Amino acid sequence: MKKKIAILGSTGSIGRTLVKIIENSKNNFDIILLTGNKNYKTLLLQAKTLRPKNIIITDKTSYLKFIQFNRNKKINIYNNFKSFNKIFKSKIDYTMSSITGLDGLVPTLNIIKFTREIAVANKEALICGWSLLKKELLKFNTKFLPVDSEHFSIGYGLKNNNDKIDKVTITASGGPFYNLPIKDFKKIKVKQALKHPNWKMGKKISIDSATMMNKVFEIIEARNIFDLDYKDLKILIHPKSYVHAIIQFKNGMSKIIVHDTNMRIPIFNTLYWNNDKEIKSKNLRINILNNLSLKKVNQKRFPLVNILKYMPNNHSLYETLVVSINDTLVNQFLDGKINFIDISKKFIELINLKEFKKYKKIKPTKIRDIINLNQLVRLKILTKHV
Repeated sequence: MKKKIAILGSTGSIGRTLVKIIENSKNNFDIILLTGNKNYKTLLLQAKTLRPKNIIITDKTSYLKFIQFNRNKKINIYNNFKSFNKIFKSKIDYTMSSITGLDGLVPTLNIIKFTREIAVANKEALICGWSLLKKELLKFNTKFLPVDSEHFSIGYGLKNNNDKIDKVTITASGGPFYNLPIKDFKKIKVKQALKHPNWKMGKKISIDSATMMNKVFEIIEARNIFDLDYKDLKILIHPKSYVHAIIQFKNGMSKIIVHDTNMRIPIFNTLYWNNDKEIKSKNLRINILNNLSLKKVNQKRFPLVNILKYMPNNHSLYETLVVSINDTLVNQFLDGKINFIDISKKFIELINLKEFKKYKKIKPTKIRDIINLNQLVRLKILTKHV
């Protein structure tokens, strides 16, 4: 029987990688839904290859262009995610949620009841909306699968393992400026910050990697996904990005999870989580294992890791606050309005404002709580201080 699939954000990097995996054995899959925003040309190519039953294009202009150029009249084409009830008549097998930003939060939450498994690559859902996400997962008995290489590696290391966790370490490459003298950080240009040494990523996540904010987010995600305390999670610098997670158990044993810097590996394994499917990979890289060069994070070089000291162990709206502040500052850097070191300086200044402290004690009970706070941070508070 063919596996029924939905891909939220099929035109992004995660979605395109999954599409390529499916194309290699497309007779085994029935594509129920592909979604995109403005990239209707990629959707047209994906529709031609995968022959999906349904497509959602949220940008109105791109939606109309897709209709104009689409030759497969059997595809149902929609302009928003309210069409889920029309598309899903029964539960499908697997959903990939890879829409970036807070735009991905609502469709991720709403599709859970329609799918048996959901692989989530949307950081905002895992950071800002975890309590809401978890509630839906339990309510509809939907299996959650992490996609980020670090969280996938932790999950894989815990697969069929009942041993109690003691500590978990995730690794960071150090980004493009790991060896750059700190005194030269004022001179960093956007073009330099976008050149990650190991991964090909979008602009936003590339900047987050350069500031180490991406790892702060991943620690928050790991805390949520694996129900750990912040004191049991840490970051180590590992320039080769070969080791993704180290799990220490309370029985004295440890696991080190390694794989090449290729998102195809975690994506492939979420798609075939319960099947023994094989993927071609390189031989074990002994030269890297012989010289892992694991080091503690220099907090003077990466001051944003200090934000973890402010984070409450309970899930709250404070996580949304952190995401919204960072998104705004990164966008301002990309637009040339602030320099690279201003991202961390202004972040620490903003996170210490008195009006933000109350959010540590407020838990989001609905999506609107998260959206309202995000709008408040972006449109009102930040404009006074940035």
